[in-house]
Amino acid sequence: MLKILLAILTGLVGAALLHLVIILALPYYSERDAYSRVLGEGQPFRFHSLGASRDAAGLSRNDPFLDLAVCAFDLDENPVRLTASGAVPFWSLATFDSASNETFSINDRTSVGGTLDVILATPLQATRLRKALPAALDQSIIVETSAPQGYAVLRAMAPQASFRPGALQFLAQATCSPMEMSAN
Repeated sequence: MLKILLAILTGLVGAALLHLVIILALPYYSERDAYSRVLGEGQPFRFHSLGASRDAAGLSRNDPFLDLAVCAFDLDENPVRLTASGAVPFWSLATFDSASNETFSINDRTSVGGTLDVILATPLQATRLRKALPAALDQSIIVETSAPQGYAVLRAMAPQASFRPGALQFLAQATCSPMEMSAN
């Protein structure tokens, strides 16, 4: 009976120590999530290219055949329009909320005409856009998201070294900008 009580007491003390370590380590890890790292890249509403080695925010591209750019956005005021075009063998875009849950993805094979033209909006903003959609946006893909803060990851494939300049130019010319909403 004494051995059982000693085993239970040891388990409780071990569990208490484990919980204490987790609680003390939480602030360190909570500030190092993907969204915080993307915010650490620089100004929001702008694509930031990632290099092969980790930068100050701790991000890098892991695949030697894919060049990457990230953009943090906030839909509280206005929708955000993501655009890019160029001659790359393959590109893809994924958007994530601030908890790093994927909310949307697209690639050159599923886009209109092989170009990227996506508008991210809250449900209310998307409804307002659809009611008075300008002709310039009739080919844009409107994506509704209930999470106003998030980030986008744009990838461009460079399967050989000769494709790298085109992929880098594709990412450099990509836009991630808030759209002005007319007061309706």
